Amino acid sequence: MGKSARKPAAKTTVKAKAKATATVKAAAGSGWKPESRLAMVRRARKINRELAELYPYAHPELDFRNPFELLVATVLSAQTTDLRVNQTTPALFAAYPTPEDMAAAVPEEMEELIRPTGFFRAKTKSLIGLSAALRDNHGGEVPGRLADLVKLPGVGRKTANVVLGNAFGVPGITVDTHFGRLVRRWKWTEQEDPEKVEAEIATIFPKSEWTMLSHRVVFHGRRICHARKPACGACPIAPLCPAYGEGETDPEKARKLLKYEMGGQPGQRLSPPADYPGRPAPALGAG
Repeated sequence: MGKSARKPAAKTTVKAKAKATATVKAAAGSGWKPESRLAMVRRARKINRELAELYPYAHPELDFRNPFELLVATVLSAQTTDLRVNQTTPALFAAYPTPEDMAAAVPEEMEELIRPTGFFRAKTKSLIGLSAALRDNHGGEVPGRLADLVKLPGVGRKTANVVLGNAFGVPGITVDTHFGRLVRRWKWTEQEDPEKVEAEIATIFPKSEWTMLSHRVVFHGRRICHARKPACGACPIAPLCPAYGEGETDPEKARKLLKYEMGGQPGQRLSPPADYPGRPAPALGAG
């Protein structure tokens, strides 16, 4: 589909750069040496460049056709996978295609539609509330300002940055669990609070990079640098990683840990971008 030739290229990159992990194996036992702020910034920007080569197709992994659908899907994505959201939203948007429709929804009926995403009662309340706010305060349109978005029910700074960056082209750093975990592993920050993480990372990269940086880091966290068992031996940025060795370092064993298109499996979107090199995810109940 589209530029599917990129898939072999990505795998070639992984294999070629995996050889470089040998250079850090010896150092891994002695720990990561302290570095200056300037050295850290240079290393961080190099990691971003490496990730851009590895994931030239990085994108938001929620299916959406307009700002309203992205806003709703992002609210639904809390405490669940993007895949489960993508499998749920087709029926939801068929029933409630506009903020006006969703604001008038019968809560019990909406709850049944979004039940697969978990926390469906709280999410229903948020979706009906934010839809009513869009109808009453914004002419039925999703606002393109952070200050307005965060006032909507169920919408925090992370959700607002997702919408701004991907529906309006306004740069923003999206600090989800993957992003926060990786930037701490890479010693870009020691902060735990998402807003403080966002503020610190914003000082490392130019504003023009913020949105795509977020996608690349999240892609890497989902595909290679997993929470419990990172695939260190198959990671192209291993020589730049202070946490190398926390996961599987054997290249063959590490490759078996790769997920989504990197592991030859479907992605999370039912309708991925044309340049996505993997397979679309199956619809709900399709196996």
